[in-house]
Amino acid sequence: MQKVQESARYNPEQIKALRKLIANGEGQRLEFKRKASHPEKIVREMIAFANSHGGTLLLGVGDDKTIPGLKYPEDESYVIHQALKKCFPPLTVVETFIAVGEGHVVIQYEIDESKRKPHALISSGQFKESFVRVNDQSIKASREMREIIRRAQHQKDIRFYYSDYETLLMKYLDEHKTITLKKFIEVTGLNRFKASKKLILLVLANVLRITPHEKGDLYSIGFHN
Repeated sequence: MQKVQESARYNPEQIKALRKLIANGEGQRLEFKRKASHPEKIVREMIAFANSHGGTLLLGVGDDKTIPGLKYPEDESYVIHQALKKCFPPLTVVETFIAVGEGHVVIQYEIDESKRKPHALISSGQFKESFVRVNDQSIKASREMREIIRRAQHQKDIRFYYSDYETLLMKYLDEHKTITLKKFIEVTGLNRFKASKKLILLVLANVLRITPHEKGDLYSIGFHN
């Protein structure tokens, strides 16, 4: 269910706050979209925020920080709400209409970090895709990333046994700083299932940190935030 808050009147203070926000540029918690031509892509950004640390999506703002606004905001809002119905679990957003002059409106969407993550887009009743936010990009979440997100919300004091595989891993990381699942399989000789399980457990135990990447998640020594 989406919470909706609308403001159709021109408010100088609201515009001032909007301009200040836009001046920061896109980043970990801020995304600009000119219009809702591809509503599912916008919902992917919302899912990424909800699966990460939350964020704000501004509809009617250009990548160059210009504010053209939307001529028909109700139509844009409608297609977004329709696309949101494809989210599972359902995603809660706060929608605010901000009048920016000459009959145009910017729609501001606030998405909190979810307590029911990971969220995903569903197609024909089947799991489709999940996303996470990395800097100013929304990246498709790997199976490992989804599992880490899911389990991190419930599991505490994760324990694991330090074996020869972990020794090989730490030796590799000491020399190369990061490792992918594919490389970990190559280094240890483990099958994909066992290698994946070990990396997930080490991230949950805060021994490793995972950085989502389109070409394969990167694992490094450190703390998972």
